[in-house]
Amino acid sequence: MKHFLESLFDISKTFLLVLVIFLGVRYFLVGPFYVKGTSMEPNFHEHDYLITDKISYRFNEPKRGEIVVFKYPEDPQEYFIKRVIGLPGETVTIKEGHVLIADSKGDSMQLNESYLPAYVKTISMTEEPVTLKPGEYFMMGDNRNASKDSRSFGAVSKNFLIGRVFLRIHFFDSFQHIKTPLYTK
Repeated sequence: MKHFLESLFDISKTFLLVLVIFLGVRYFLVGPFYVKGTSMEPNFHEHDYLITDKISYRFNEPKRGEIVVFKYPEDPQEYFIKRVIGLPGETVTIKEGHVLIADSKGDSMQLNESYLPAYVKTISMTEEPVTLKPGEYFMMGDNRNASKDSRSFGAVSKNFLIGRVFLRIHFFDSFQHIKTPLYTK
């Protein structure tokens, strides 16, 4: 009986250690995300299963073009997936179907969105520029005509960011690493 109790105690310690490691990884390093809706089509589809990197934004700032999961500012119980378009200190203007970015020095560029099909035009209810404060990001879905994003609910604070999407899992055929597009001025 003593041997059985010792074995049970050892198994319990091992199970507890594995559970602590699993929960630590799950809640602090990486996390799953399941796509609901069509706001990121054609690049992500409903029911895509994604893995997010939850730790990198503790050490680095989000980059333009990254796909992120964040808490919806108007209801933090809800999670959204969008693309980072505008960075802190920048001014975002949507005009004649194009996204224009101006930095704090006044230098501006038209965003080259190679990840979108050529026929996609970005619309906005207003052509008023949005200037982002420190720690704020302008997010937009890739399916511009069917995305609830910063054009409607405003900038997203960094403290609402959950993580950067870095892996898409297709359970029956493959894994796909998600690359951030490069932008040039």
